[in-house]
Amino acid sequence: MNDPLALSPLFTPTAQRPLLGMAVLVVEDSRFASDALRMMCVRSGARIRRADSLAAAHRHLKTYRPSVAIVDLGLPDGSGTDLIEELARTSPRIEVLLATSGDDFSEEIAMAAGADGFLAKPLPGLAQFQAEIISRLPKDRQPKGPRPLPDDVIDVDPVALRDDLLHASDTLSTHPDDVAVLDYVAQFLSSVAHSARDQTLLGAVKSVSRARHSGPKLKHDVAQLTSLLNARLEATTVI
Repeated sequence: MNDPLALSPLFTPTAQRPLLGMAVLVVEDSRFASDALRMMCVRSGARIRRADSLAAAHRHLKTYRPSVAIVDLGLPDGSGTDLIEELARTSPRIEVLLATSGDDFSEEIAMAAGADGFLAKPLPGLAQFQAEIISRLPKDRQPKGPRPLPDDVIDVDPVALRDDLLHASDTLSTHPDDVAVLDYVAQFLSSVAHSARDQTLLGAVKSVSRARHSGPKLKHDVAQLTSLLNARLEATTVI
């Protein structure tokens, strides 16, 4: 169903808050990436709801229709491309449908599935984030007149990053021999590493992915990744 608040003049987009009156559904399992998107939405005037899986996204979509959906391609219960394909076919269609990922070649896959645009991780600055959405809105949904381009750098809560690392570490230790789980953790941590600009973590994840089918080497690289995660967690403060 449509969002009734979007019809109120109090929620008409302005130059300073160009996404005012809009609801954004973020389908993202990383708290770190979700926190960055939440802050960009709030700074832009939009309200945000988060789903951390395909199942959670479908529960949200049963009760309301967002103006914008931002869908991560790697989710714990399936591929975000499935949801993008579904939303691209739904009538009335969501106004802006964006995909996000830190994986190479993901943009082509997302666009083929029906996405209107793509947000590569690490996520862009506030100005580019707003432009990705505004440029795809109908003219009557865009702010009137010239608009200053914000140069804000979004600082993300490090607690959200720690939660992501803890989630990956717990998942690896709980299912150490499950290849499907390993594939998910590798994809998840690749996204986190891109978002956090952590090249060391990204390198460890890529080593695991390359060793995916090579028994002893895979066990070694998984052990190295687990050790790195533990070191990252020990170096952070629990709040």
